Amino acid sequence: MQKLSASQLAEIAGVSVRTLHYYDSIGLLKPAERTEANYRFYGEAELLRLQQILLYRELDFSLEKIADILDDPGFDLVLALQAHKTELQKRMKRVGELVVTVENTIQQLKERSKKMDYNEMYKGFDPEKAKAYEKEAREKYGDAAVDDSHNKIKAMTKGEFDDLNKERENINKELAQLMHMNVDDRAIQRIVQRHFDLTAKFMDLTLDRYRGLGKMYVDDERFKEHYDKVKPGLAEYLRDAIFVYCEKNK
Repeated sequence: MQKLSASQLAEIAGVSVRTLHYYDSIGLLKPAERTEANYRFYGEAELLRLQQILLYRELDFSLEKIADILDDPGFDLVLALQAHKTELQKRMKRVGELVVTVENTIQQLKERSKKMDYNEMYKGFDPEKAKAYEKEAREKYGDAAVDDSHNKIKAMTKGEFDDLNKERENINKELAQLMHMNVDDRAIQRIVQRHFDLTAKFMDLTLDRYRGLGKMYVDDERFKEHYDKVKPGLAEYLRDAIFVYCEKNK
């Protein structure tokens, strides 16, 4: 087959050229050829390997784990694809359940005065992941704190819950636009105060616990990815702003 340039492969695979360059730099996906001008070209083997990388990423594998799997001498491409097919079929079933859940939630949100149906909100989500997240929370904060958080959510109307989520989105967007400012700036700290007040709606919040949340936003890959999707570096920026807030409000 004709070899593809990095830009051609990026367009076909739906990734950025920067991502391909990064995969090259960490040894995950090396080009078949590299010119003296450092242009990268990819062949069939590289296309198949990139497909595997993207499939494993879709299944939430880390890049380090993917490299270990693909570089294993016993790696079998056909068996890997069969395993991907099985897992994706399971996900299709869960996605179907999620669609129904979302439709039900939309209907419920139209009646903003009704109380939140806590269990209905999570139908269709991976039950193992849901249990793992709750277990982590209970280990970090204790049973009483998690139960209190659940009760706070149950006590909300759908309208209140929707408004809080909109406020959360607004805070993230505002911080993302102001990341050129120092985190101890008054304007930033006013936004952090809103973030503290918002978070306190969901849990019994102390300064120590708030500082711990800020640290978790960076240390936990799931939270970091969530914030950095709004703008790269937002997780670290919010953490640092929270640290300043906690120090000033001791």
